[in-house]
Amino acid sequence: MIVLIGFMGAGKTTVGRLLADRLGLPFLDSDLVIEQRTGRQVREIFAENGEPAFRILEHEVIVDLLDGPDAVLALGGGAPEHPGTQLRLKQADVVYLQVGYQQAMQRVAGDEYRPLLARPGLDELYQRRLDVYGAVASLIIATDGRQPEAIGADVIERLGVTGLPR
Repeated sequence: MIVLIGFMGAGKTTVGRLLADRLGLPFLDSDLVIEQRTGRQVREIFAENGEPAFRILEHEVIVDLLDGPDAVLALGGGAPEHPGTQLRLKQADVVYLQVGYQQAMQRVAGDEYRPLLARPGLDELYQRRLDVYGAVASLIIATDGRQPEAIGADVIERLGVTGLPR
């Protein structure tokens, strides 16, 4: 199981799909799985039930996915903050895709599906999460100014995993 973590805009979904394709594994995005299982969009859950309720649901889904077959799994930016999720991540290869705040904001500008973009103090949230990401990661990969293919190749090389023959 390869788990990708990082702030919104780090490239978790894009790099995750590339990795999954190269390694012959399924790609899973925890936010998309939550939406499929609940029939509701993440932003709706945030708006109607609040962030604490979403984080509980998110943790339950992540535990289920980590217990499943091998995959490349992209987590939502706040998922690693849950203490139970942190414990479960110790059993996986966790790759922190590190992105600078300005680069992240450029990448996600105007994305209406990200409920936290409207939150005041987003820069403070970013700073708070940096320590959490670093604490749970088994590998840190910088993404600023890099192409997704190069980031994926870096992950494969540094984890020592082999992909499908091309």
